[in-house]
Amino acid sequence: MTLEQLDKQYGLQTYNRDYTNFVKGEGSTLFTENGDEYIDFASGIAVNSVGHNNPILVKALQEQVAKIIHISNLQVIEPQAKLAEQICTLADYDGAIFFANSGAEANEGAIKIARKYGETKFDKKRYKVITLEHSFHGRTITTVKATGQEHFHTPNFSPYPAGFSYVNGLEAIYKEIDDETVAVLIELVQGEGGVQPFQKEAIQKLEKHLKEQDILLIVDEVQTGIYRTGKMLASNMYEISPDIITLAKGLGGGVPIGAVMTKHKDVLSAGDHGSTFGGNYLSTRAGLAVLEVLSDMDKSGKLTETLAYFTVKLKEMATKYSNLFTEEVGLGLMRGLRAKDNETMKSVLASCMKNRLIVLPAGRNTVRFLPALTITADEIDEGFKRFEKAISSL
Repeated sequence: MTLEQLDKQYGLQTYNRDYTNFVKGEGSTLFTENGDEYIDFASGIAVNSVGHNNPILVKALQEQVAKIIHISNLQVIEPQAKLAEQICTLADYDGAIFFANSGAEANEGAIKIARKYGETKFDKKRYKVITLEHSFHGRTITTVKATGQEHFHTPNFSPYPAGFSYVNGLEAIYKEIDDETVAVLIELVQGEGGVQPFQKEAIQKLEKHLKEQDILLIVDEVQTGIYRTGKMLASNMYEISPDIITLAKGLGGGVPIGAVMTKHKDVLSAGDHGSTFGGNYLSTRAGLAVLEVLSDMDKSGKLTETLAYFTVKLKEMATKYSNLFTEEVGLGLMRGLRAKDNETMKSVLASCMKNRLIVLPAGRNTVRFLPALTITADEIDEGFKRFEKAISSL
């Protein structure tokens, strides 16, 4: 039985899978079972932040596996405490952190914090959460409802939790607020929604207004966090300090981890929230290794150089192939080319795969680029060489 047959017989078919079988990775290059090599401009959807087979991450994981992989959160976990400290320090954030296993779990934790805040801090209960159209916040029942894309709200999974609404654009948030609103949940760059950044001044204006109204600002940094946009957090780039921030994806470099960090350290009490696997030895040791690599790149200026070089190459493609793409969007190494229509986007994705380059789709007909932050200039050059070959015939 082939690998494809095994998957189709024994795996739930929830993905439209490509059946290229990768068996090894080095940096931003992946190798198949047949020895074919692909340039990886996707990094597992912004997860493999320090590339494949990064020696510092590999060594940290090997050493940790040989000691302890997991104990329960009923005992203190040293790398968990150190990772929480490191995240808050690098983000210049006076908060406390709960570790989970994914971005969806982190957003669930953020919503629970907001709901308890709304229950305990006011005379009249506040529980409503406002989000934005084109947003994406996860696949659980609650985070699906928080996601501002109607096609996710299929009747197949209803009824959904009450208290969520989404609006079209930042300005519409102000009109949606009422005396039961406890929080606004946003992404600073909408990833699944088309790699669309918001204007810094508009975000700062919203933060100021919410603080005046005692409404929490929750920023979903599952995709933008951990240096993806060029700073430790996109919130640092926007010069805001949200009440709650969620992280995942790039924090573990491939090991599942999520985190919710908040200034409101006293809201949750023992027993209010928990996770069996969240923040265990393996995942938090991975997080420490990832932050070691990326903070060093940031301090040395190497990260800035990489972001600038990738941006130049991407803008060249946008300009040269304006017949295919209407604009170039995004920040840092969270980038996109907006295709002229959905069929063009699909053709670009298919042609890139044929030319052994991995890129991603996103909303608004966007071809999305999420390479490892450690990608080299040579890998960038080779990737865009393949990209141009893929699209030149379309």
